[in-house]
Amino acid sequence: MLNELLLLDIETIPQMEAFEKLDPDWQSLFREKLSKTVPEGQGDPETYSKKAGILAEFGKIICISTAVFHKDGTGRLGLKHQNIYGHDEVEILRSFTDFCDRMHLNCPGFQFAGHNIREFDIPYICRRMLINRLPLPHYLQLHDKKPWELKMFDTMNWWKFGDYKNYTSLNLLAKALGVPGSKDDMNGSMVQEVYYRQQDLPKIARYCEKDVIVTANIILRFMNLPLLQEEATICIS
Repeated sequence: MLNELLLLDIETIPQMEAFEKLDPDWQSLFREKLSKTVPEGQGDPETYSKKAGILAEFGKIICISTAVFHKDGTGRLGLKHQNIYGHDEVEILRSFTDFCDRMHLNCPGFQFAGHNIREFDIPYICRRMLINRLPLPHYLQLHDKKPWELKMFDTMNWWKFGDYKNYTSLNLLAKALGVPGSKDDMNGSMVQEVYYRQQDLPKIARYCEKDVIVTANIILRFMNLPLLQEEATICIS
């Protein structure tokens, strides 16, 4: 089963650095989108900074980290991972689908795997592809699928055990299972600052890939298999 998994994680940011840079129509649509969920007293600039990046209509993808399990010549399990990142979202999405197409050729029944990908990463990718007028490959044509027809290994969904009220972060799940976390000098809330202020895309890519490796180890823990050693993870440029 492990060889059928395509692990992924995405990093997203608001399309504009600040709310004030949106044209009036988009400002109005953003207020309308969040009118019932914004805490009292929170202004538009603060809300935009916190929320726009996670909304596909107002955000964009700047990095997709992918990984696949593999075995070396001795039969030892390892992980090959690759980062697709840049300023051009269309090129990121095209490179990602090219990668998926190659995966499909080698393993027609492959499944996407990741943490909370059913609710966030995969729908976000699909929406951004449509917004960018890119054709959806058949493995991403999920709009009319029933929940039980979606073939994904979502570690958060797995951990719920049917409890749909439960949200567990990747870091918490890793800690609870004794999986080494993605120790870094940044977290998800800092991605847009690192992008717009520091202009350090490679740093964001490194942060994203570490989450993919943590997810891979959580999957191994679910299956009661040994965790990956650091030297068993190979970055493909």
